[in-house]
Amino acid sequence: MTAVSTSDGISLEVGEAGEGPAVVLIAGYSAPASTWVFQTDALVSAGYRAVSLDRRSHGRSDAPWFGQRMARHGKDLHDVLVGLDLTEVVLVGGSMGASTIWACLDLFGTDRVRGVVSVDQTPRMRNGVDWPYGFYGFDDGNAGTLFADGVPDTGRGRALDRSSEAVGRLLARLGPEAGLPTPRPETLPLLRDHAQQDWRDVIARTEVPVLMVGARDSQVWPCEHAEAAVRDNRSGWAVVLEDCGHAANIDQPDAFNAAMLAFLGDL
Repeated sequence: MTAVSTSDGISLEVGEAGEGPAVVLIAGYSAPASTWVFQTDALVSAGYRAVSLDRRSHGRSDAPWFGQRMARHGKDLHDVLVGLDLTEVVLVGGSMGASTIWACLDLFGTDRVRGVVSVDQTPRMRNGVDWPYGFYGFDDGNAGTLFADGVPDTGRGRALDRSSEAVGRLLARLGPEAGLPTPRPETLPLLRDHAQQDWRDVIARTEVPVLMVGARDSQVWPCEHAEAAVRDNRSGWAVVLEDCGHAANIDQPDAFNAAMLAFLGDL
């Protein structure tokens, strides 16, 4: 692990493996960087350098009470790219990790980036007349309260017991000290801020290739968000993984890895 200091004095832990073109992996809410282990294995085998980031208050990184907003997480990602002198990278983000990428590109552009992969993250979580692909049951009526205490169970999508085998494989690969991720209390403001964002204009203006990955049986939003998100981006395309819940890189690692490596190959 490598420690990178942010502009506001936080230490972020970064894992690195392999050599070659860099692919930066950013996990979702509460998830540590280690949950990308199957992707790290695949990337290293294919000749890439896998760089996995523990965001602030995630994994082994510092857990301050401040900076719990998407804009700061976007700046953190940029601090990592600069701190490790990474250029021509592909950014791969799962769930909130994808929103971290959009926050970074919104602030700093794509000078250091040559491609983006978003893994089952709708660009707008709040549903509305012009966007029916948000978080199930989330709209203007409960915009200030639905995420007050964490991520609510929607009762939709892939049953969690169907993913137990995949989670078991992950935990077995990580070893006996691995456990299921648990949200930290100081990240609740981050979750609420995340829920209010709308990244559709950022995606439309992104000038590097974008792959939106949707999960057919996502527990949190319709998989159709993927195609809708890149509708206005000439360099964007979408793929939907079958028999797959929200944690696509864990539920269907082989299918996801194939899509990711194909995207990298096309670049």
